[in-house]
Amino acid sequence: MTQATPQTLAPTCARTATFTGLKCKECGAEYEAKAIHVCEECFGPLEVVYDYDALRQTVTRASIQAGPNSIWRYRPFLPVETDTPIDVGTGMTPLLQANRLARRLGIKKLYIKNDAVNMPTLSFKDRVVSVALTRAKELGFSTVSCASTGNLANSTAAIAAHAGLECCVFIPSDLEAGKVLGTLIYSPTLMAVHGNYDQVNRLCSEVANTHGWGFVNINLRPYYSEGSKTLGYEVAEQLGWELPDHVVAPLASGSLFTKIYKGFQEFVKVGLVADKSVRFSGAQAEGCSPIAQAFRENRDFISPVKPNTIAKSLAIGNPADGVYALDLAHKTNGNIESVNDQEIIAGIKLLAETEGIFTETAGGTTIAVLKKLVEAGKINPDETTVVYITGNGLKTQEAVQGYVGEPLTIEPKLEAFERAWERAQTLERLEWQQVSV
Repeated sequence: MTQATPQTLAPTCARTATFTGLKCKECGAEYEAKAIHVCEECFGPLEVVYDYDALRQTVTRASIQAGPNSIWRYRPFLPVETDTPIDVGTGMTPLLQANRLARRLGIKKLYIKNDAVNMPTLSFKDRVVSVALTRAKELGFSTVSCASTGNLANSTAAIAAHAGLECCVFIPSDLEAGKVLGTLIYSPTLMAVHGNYDQVNRLCSEVANTHGWGFVNINLRPYYSEGSKTLGYEVAEQLGWELPDHVVAPLASGSLFTKIYKGFQEFVKVGLVADKSVRFSGAQAEGCSPIAQAFRENRDFISPVKPNTIAKSLAIGNPADGVYALDLAHKTNGNIESVNDQEIIAGIKLLAETEGIFTETAGGTTIAVLKKLVEAGKINPDETTVVYITGNGLKTQEAVQGYVGEPLTIEPKLEAFERAWERAQTLERLEWQQVSV
């Protein structure tokens, strides 16, 4: 593979950037907007800094609505310089008013932000990768990569193919078949590593340092993570330029959780929406719940764990942004809960049978935690709650195999249909009686 020459801006790049550099979240040290992600002073994470005064003067609701029907309608809030970013139709996914699920749970104003239908690879990772690879091209990278639990590998391979970038991605070797196939179809080099995500990530850090590639979630992480803010922007816009009362979202690294909050705060800062207290609650699988454990034990630090759960897309035992997610839940009067694998499967089925959305295990985790919070009285039935569904169930079919029944196989005769239909109706009545109990 060709080694990239990073840090050189493409000569055709239009200089319309509204970001000014990078800043350490811990000590405040400032850096140029290069391919770095860790502070040289304190080893804290770096974050993109914007000129909010300029944004306040130039961005309006009308200017946003006049933009493309994708995340790039929010380009001034994203860390790219070009006016022609990599746009494959990512974003502006449905915000569905989930009335049937709300009634089942006993609440009133529930919305599902459905990134299970995001483009091009059916997860929210398409957002972060679109931003990261646009910035990678600006910085002169020709080979891009990532460490992934599946969805990120799909997105990186697909969008790199569209952008004409060479691609090599790394995954744990035990991922679901749908996610492996959903990466290989784009013809990247795919490295399946014997080990969990944290081990894969450590290997990728060594490769990034050795080969000078653009790793979207390592040396390009400050830019990559900003793509998640668009999930906040879209919800605010889709709610009629208002913020919700409560957000429930999955927690893996913790980055998505904190960036939705940042998106809300940026819209407030530049005057696009009115300020409002929004509660943030996070969802983890019990088999990999280091942030939930810290919240439950009232700790201000995260103790790494070894993942053991069907929710492989959430299986990050040492979450990079875990402490920030923990702090956000506390300061917004939110919660962080975990659910077991059986509850995750039940969450997948509940969302499918009430709202017609087939989500992967991360979404099942989020729905199961939503149910748990409602039952514990931790969600006000009258508040506007938005639940983030981040991936498509077609990618994790193994999780529900054996739990969704079998087709009724019949002869091509009316009487055969009638007998089968009666059996089906009887079974359905029994199931509803069990649900009622």
